[in-house]
Amino acid sequence: GTPVRCGQAIRLTHLGTGRNLHSHRFASPLSGNQEVSAFGEAGEGDYLDDWTVVCSGTYWVRDAEVRFQHASTDVFLSVTGEQYGRPIHGQKEVHGMAASSQNNYWKVMEGIFMQPSEVFKAEQYHAEL
Repeated sequence: GTPVRCGQAIRLTHLGTGRNLHSHRFASPLSGNQEVSAFGEAGEGDYLDDWTVVCSGTYWVRDAEVRFQHASTDVFLSVTGEQYGRPIHGQKEVHGMAASSQNNYWKVMEGIFMQPSEVFKAEQYHAEL
C-alpha cells in the first residue's frame, strides 16, 4: 500500500513464478532490440532487475500512463507488435528500446487497488499556510 514515486527504482515480480522482470545487453530474438526476460527466485535477483518509474507528478497514479526505464542500461520497457510463432504462438515480444516512443507507455489494466494511507493523503493535499 505504499505509493510509488515518479523516479523511484522498483522491481516487477511475476506472481506465478516469483521471477523479476530483467534486462541485459543482449539482442531480443524477434526485433533485435534489448532482451527482456525473467530472472531470480522468489523475488530475489540482481541489479539488472531494477526499473525506474517514469511518470509525471509526484506519484504513479492508477489511471495514468507510465514508462519503465531500465536502471542499468537506460532502455525503456516496450512492445512493438512482433509475435512469436512457437512455442508460445501469438505472444508478443516485450523488449527494451533506447528511445522513448508510444511503444513504451504502459497503463494498469487490472490488479489490486489499495486505498492511499492517511499519511499519503495528507502529503498529497497538504498546503502550507
